[in-house]
Amino acid sequence: MGHPAQATSGAAVAPRRLGLVGDYIALTKPTVQSLLLLTTVAAMEIAGDPSLGLILATVVGGYLSAGGAGAVNHWYDRDLDAAMARTAGRPVPAGRVSPRAALVFGLVLAALSVVWLTVLVNPLAAALSFCGFLGYTLVYTMWLKRRTPQNIVIGGAAGAVPPLVGWAAVTGGLDGTALYLFAIVFFWTPPHFWALSLLMKDDYAAVKVPMLPVVRGERETRRQILLYSILLYAVSQLVFCGDGFGVFYLVSSLVLGAAFIGLAVRLVRRADRRSALTLYLFSMAYLALLFAAMVVDVRL
Repeated sequence: MGHPAQATSGAAVAPRRLGLVGDYIALTKPTVQSLLLLTTVAAMEIAGDPSLGLILATVVGGYLSAGGAGAVNHWYDRDLDAAMARTAGRPVPAGRVSPRAALVFGLVLAALSVVWLTVLVNPLAAALSFCGFLGYTLVYTMWLKRRTPQNIVIGGAAGAVPPLVGWAAVTGGLDGTALYLFAIVFFWTPPHFWALSLLMKDDYAAVKVPMLPVVRGERETRRQILLYSILLYAVSQLVFCGDGFGVFYLVSSLVLGAAFIGLAVRLVRRADRRSALTLYLFSMAYLALLFAAMVVDVRL
């Protein structure tokens, strides 16, 4: 038997190790990833009849790429995170993971993703996933986020890449339907994120990040949310008009789109935090349900 002091020391080390593992997992932003990976899998199911092995390989590769981007974002935005109460407890600003370690971790995950997807899926899926990584880290995080209130509109293209990766994984190419899926996520991103930015306006203002409500005001932000909600509804109908989906999708998209616009109208009229939170939460359910409706439609 070991010395009692050794046993105590070993018991103390275990939680620290588990905590460190948890911190590195947190760097990959798993909550954000869940919705991205859902659109990836849905696109695969829409594109064809992928094997379970191909789905798992694509999901792992996608997680590595998006997780790497998340870690680089944690590294680059550590100064902003430290200044905001909502993010000050993240691993890097809290001092639990060094900035250098976070950056290296993110770059290693991105490199592993390229190799993994190239070998186990196909080169196009790997290239598209890497483009998403570059779009989120270089275009959104490092270039646009601190410079323009249109940061989420332009940078949001990175978040619309996962359906393209899923489609390419199954077909080895891209077509009009794949681009429709990209467009849906692209136009979904601004109203989704701006609803959240209304709730976090004071934090962004404190660190001088030019999010739309900070630069243009809350009233204009609510107006833009409504505008993009209508654009999203229109784009979601293009898939049906192009014979990509059938009646089940049409009905589902009509109901979901009407609910989205209705909540955006309520946000304009009431202009309160509860309406912004409701729209933000619904927007996540909207995207998941819309892509699920596409999968069901092609299986009917």
